[in-house]
Amino acid sequence: MKRRSLLGTAVSMGVAAALARAAGRAHAAPVATEGTNRDHGLNSAGPFEVVARFDGPGPSGVAVTPGRRIFVGFPRHAVNHTGATLAELRDDGLHAYPDAQWSLPSDRPPAQRLMSVHGMTTDTRGRLWCIDDGKLAGLPLAPGAAKVIGIDPATNTIFSNIVLRPGIVLPDSHMNDLRVDLTHGAAGTVYVTDSSFGMSPALVVVDIATGRQRRVLAQHHATQAERGFMAVVEGRPLVFDPPRHKPAFVWGGADGITLSPDSGTLYFCPLTSRRLYSIPTALLSDFSTTEAQLAQAVRDEGEKGVADGLATDGQGRIYTTNFEHDAIFRRNVDGSFDTMVRDPRVLSPDGIFVDGGDVYCTLGQWNRLGGLNGGHDLRVPPYYLIRFPTDPAAAVDALHVK
Repeated sequence: MKRRSLLGTAVSMGVAAALARAAGRAHAAPVATEGTNRDHGLNSAGPFEVVARFDGPGPSGVAVTPGRRIFVGFPRHAVNHTGATLAELRDDGLHAYPDAQWSLPSDRPPAQRLMSVHGMTTDTRGRLWCIDDGKLAGLPLAPGAAKVIGIDPATNTIFSNIVLRPGIVLPDSHMNDLRVDLTHGAAGTVYVTDSSFGMSPALVVVDIATGRQRRVLAQHHATQAERGFMAVVEGRPLVFDPPRHKPAFVWGGADGITLSPDSGTLYFCPLTSRRLYSIPTALLSDFSTTEAQLAQAVRDEGEKGVADGLATDGQGRIYTTNFEHDAIFRRNVDGSFDTMVRDPRVLSPDGIFVDGGDVYCTLGQWNRLGGLNGGHDLRVPPYYLIRFPTDPAAAVDALHVK
């Protein structure tokens, strides 16, 4: 009996210790603000403002350059629209960027115009970079259409146009998002996620100075959409199980991507997954590193929810969009998570960008596209671009004055 009691005490102490460790990585639930017996997780949370409302095409990528110039991408792979695919948001509305010849539909060769701008970012010099996935809805991917574009906002001119060559870009490729690392390579290195419109996702690495490029981790689980994955979208349980069932929610492989503040680590995640992965950029940018070495260097960083876009602030905290919960979360450096924004209007949060103390995010309602809903386009404009602070102001109470 004594031995059993001691064993029980040891187990209890072990459980208590485990709970204490877990408490350091999880934040307590906030106090309920309404005295009802309904799910308080449905309440809106976090301060945010609507920066812009968009009618017409839905927005995807967003980036902000010095001087708070805001750029937004309007891809054409879902709807082949006739508006600008890249635009600058100014006080008087949207302006085709860098000009109408590049951003509006035309007869120019695909390599010499923007076809379908998706993800975008800036480098540490404040220059704008975009990934043109090249895809027009209902049409095959044209040679020269998929490319990496660098634009200098100081002169509003394109200084880099790197066409992704066949074999790097596949017929079913969906070049989704990108990050630019100026610490490796003579002029820097670009990392692109190919989430794939089919079942062929991968990471793509591009050397800016030479245009050299390669496709990596195409067979690694860290880039793949998880078969049998279930997501709950607007209250509906939906399972990714092709070819038995046609996908009914936005799905794909390697999608979200972001760099650590020192560009030493690349974080990425498949869209159809809840895992977050990382890899050292020193290895990824080195074209002599073998596929086996890259695979071995991939680190599983744990769960982060269903994320589309990822962004990092100056403190190394990662902001993750979440289309299951109409929310945007933040992964802190200790691995804990905070809810930054949760609201019924936050439908399919997509492109996300950190500008100093502010976070910008586009809301595209992509889960309501006709191709995912039996041919019925259920989207309801306007679409939103929102902004919220990285560190909301603390609440103060006039009854407690120091």
